[in-house]
Amino acid sequence: MSSTIEEQIKALEDEIFKTQKNKNTEYHIGKLKAKIAKLKEEQEKRRSSGGKAGLTYAVKKSGNATVALVGFPSVGKSTILNRLTDANSEVGAYDFTTLDVVPGVMEYKFAKIQILDLPGLIKDASKGKGRGREVLSVVRAADLILFIIDAYDTNIHVLIRELEAVGIRVNSHPADVVISKTEVGGVEVRSTVKMTKMDEEMARSVVSEYGYINADVVIREDVDVDQLIDVLTGNRVYAKGMVVVNKIDLVKDKEYMKGLRQKFKGYDVVFISAEKEIGIPELKETIYQNLDLISVYLKPQGKEADMEVPLVIRNGATVGDVCDTLHRSIRPNFRYSVIWGRSAKFPGQTVGLDHVLQDGDILSIIKKRGG
Repeated sequence: MSSTIEEQIKALEDEIFKTQKNKNTEYHIGKLKAKIAKLKEEQEKRRSSGGKAGLTYAVKKSGNATVALVGFPSVGKSTILNRLTDANSEVGAYDFTTLDVVPGVMEYKFAKIQILDLPGLIKDASKGKGRGREVLSVVRAADLILFIIDAYDTNIHVLIRELEAVGIRVNSHPADVVISKTEVGGVEVRSTVKMTKMDEEMARSVVSEYGYINADVVIREDVDVDQLIDVLTGNRVYAKGMVVVNKIDLVKDKEYMKGLRQKFKGYDVVFISAEKEIGIPELKETIYQNLDLISVYLKPQGKEADMEVPLVIRNGATVGDVCDTLHRSIRPNFRYSVIWGRSAKFPGQTVGLDHVLQDGDILSIIKKRGG
């Protein structure tokens, strides 16, 4: 009797758990992980074709960026949302108060930042518990994830594991690995750096196990098996994350607070009490900094620049992106633009749509006559 995909995945995961981790078993474990990734990809395809993937919250993104509040039930997410925005999320000192996604807008330094209060995550949310898949589908689209942690319940690793299970990678980046299918020749692996976490033979084994028969694999970074599998799947989401420790008004031990900061090393950490409104200004500023937003000042043709109210855009945005932000009719009628500021080689430089802007730039867009 053939087993289901879920049963096959479970059997492979059990085998990894039972296998002793050492140098001799690295290849075997790597191949098992590749098999699991391939099976999960097939599982998602079947869910999509069967309509089950449609179980998502419909949240329209708005503003300059979207921030998701992620945490266990009853950690104070709704109160935090109400402190940051003009939203009115129901607040209750019991589990699962928030049963839907509640959006709000935080206006800060002329930026409009969408904040999403999500239902609390629980263990195995990625497998569907507590409407977990629906919640995680919203998190995948966020620009910044705020891990909301109770000062006395700090097991953030459970939350991270649930995010990783659905392909969300926090404070990471796509590995510099390029895989190109070829007609013949088998799987060829070349590395341009010294590989310390696996060798080329293991990489070849994992790529082959995932289903590639002929391929060129170029590795330009010292990656491990999990990072290589992320490249193979091609559906990972890389998001920034920070930690918000709530209810600090209940903590009296300063050494305990120091220990928390050390525990979350690698993350920006903000200590707050949403109930007592402690630390909210610092939280707003840290959110803004993590979103990597910049300000650009617009100068209408023949007029002075508006230096009072900037246009807030994402760092790395181009002149073309600004055109699209202002109005969809501007790009088709674009003639050229003039730049003053850090991104200009000289004041009043003429640039095109692909010019990348920097914080504090002054931009004048010149349209075609009649446009």
